[in-house]
Amino acid sequence: MNNRYSNGIQKLKEVDGNGGIDVIESLKDISPDLGKYIIEFAFGDIYSRKFLDLKQRETITLASLLTQGACEPQLKVHIKGALNVGLKKEEIIEIFIQCIPYVGFPKVLNATFAAKEIFLQL
Repeated sequence: MNNRYSNGIQKLKEVDGNGGIDVIESLKDISPDLGKYIIEFAFGDIYSRKFLDLKQRETITLASLLTQGACEPQLKVHIKGALNVGLKKEEIIEIFIQCIPYVGFPKVLNATFAAKEIFLQL
């Protein structure tokens, strides 16, 4: 196992707990390379960089997924991750509200309903 992969797995678990591992496992039978790229690049290279902490990284990730739209499954994983690294429910909703002037109500509503679904599971 290379260093990027092992660092990525560690960071993935730190952010998403079992949720991220479940995503990687779900890719094994169709695209194991995609799972490897997520681990090595996204978490081994990007999430492991210095200067931003995990709360800041998850804040950016939530805003980025919201602005893309149609990313509700990934948004749900990262809402769980954001909670896991210490963001509060109210902070997550405030991140979404901050995006209204830039992306509009429909994308913010979709993200908010995704958050509501996750919050109800807690």
